[in-house]
Amino acid sequence: MADRTFEQALSDLERRVTSLEKGDLDLEDALKLFEEGVSLVRECHERLDAAEARIVALSATAEGVSETPMPRTS
Repeated sequence: MADRTFEQALSDLERRVTSLEKGDLDLEDALKLFEEGVSLVRECHERLDAAEARIVALSATAEGVSETPMPRTS
């Protein structure tokens, strides 16, 4: 997860969904892609949650907007 961007994870997920939607995979291959997809959904969700937390941490000050750094999870 640490080396993959949100956009890369989303693209990987989209490729798996497209493969599954074709419907030409055997059961084991389809299950494997589905499991990978679930993992990618979780990864994307975690990245979105982290981005939201950083946005929420932005606070207005007398000098303008400042950011309170959030701990990075990887």
